This record gives sequence, structure tokens and C-alpha cells, in this order.
Amino acid sequence: MLLTTFDALGEFDRITRRAFAPASAAAAIRMDAIRRPQEIELRFDLPGIDAGSLEVTVDRGVLSVTAQRSQEFGEDEKPFIRQRFMGSYAHRVRLSESVNADAIEASYEGGVLTVRVPLQEKAQPRKVEVRAAAAVQAPSTEAHGTEAEAAGTEGSGTEESTEVAA
Repeated sequence: MLLTTFDALGEFDRITRRAFAPASAAAAIRMDAIRRPQEIELRFDLPGIDAGSLEVTVDRGVLSVTAQRSQEFGEDEKPFIRQRFMGSYAHRVRLSESVNADAIEASYEGGVLTVRVPLQEKAQPRKVEVRAAAAVQAPSTEAHGTEAEAAGTEGSGTEESTEVAA
């Protein structure tokens, strides 16, 4: 007895992608992006990729990740179920002007490529200090009341005087 699997929709999807994709099309790489106060961390899933085939480049504000997975079968081996992608992988990320492209670092461990993109200081969140404004002294109301009485007029008590020093 020979064990076989058949996924009709998966097989249809694979055939249509091969038939209608451009000849130079590369498989997409799954990515997560995490924002931190001083950096952005990009994590790319690349299981089974040889670290020597990974290439991370930055050119004119675009970070490009490419990788290659080659055939793993010997001469006397013939696969009868093939669901893993062999060939080229590629992913491009447009970088903002607020990143420090010269300080980008990448590491590969456990099938995950981690790219750290530091932010420029001007793009990092910062706390703005709120200072108390200097108190402006208003003229004494007692002096005004005395002047009003001397002039023979009554004050209504609803007028407000504001003085702005230049």
C-alpha cells in the first residue's frame, strides 16, 4: 500500500500559478513588522533556506530580501508528492526617510530572517516637556474700586481687565 495525499484546490492553485505567472516570478516571503521606540524589526519566514543563499540589500529606499532553495533530491530519487517551493524567493519593502539605512542589521536563525531597521533620532517618539506659564499679575481691584468711588460712578463688578506684557 502506498500513501498518497491529494488536495484538489491546492493542486489547482499550484497549476494556475505556474501557468499564468511570469517566468521570472519568485515566491513571496511571509513577513511580520514590529515597531519599537528605536527601531523597526522585520521577520521573514524562510525555513529550509541555506544562509549562504540569503541576500539583503538596500537601494534608493527599498530593502530587498532574496533567497534561493535548490533541489534536494539525489539522482536515483524521484519525488511523487511535491508541495514545497523550490527556486527563488523575493520580498521588497519601501523604507521611509525616517530610518537609518546605513545601520540596518540582519541575522538568520531557526528559519527566520530578522532585519533590524533603526530609526533616525528625529523619528523616535519623544516626550515634550510642558512648562507652567509665568503668572501675569492683574491690577488690584481695590485700587479700581477706590478710583470709581472717587469719580462718583458705581462699578457693576462684571468687567474684567487683562493686561498683556510685551
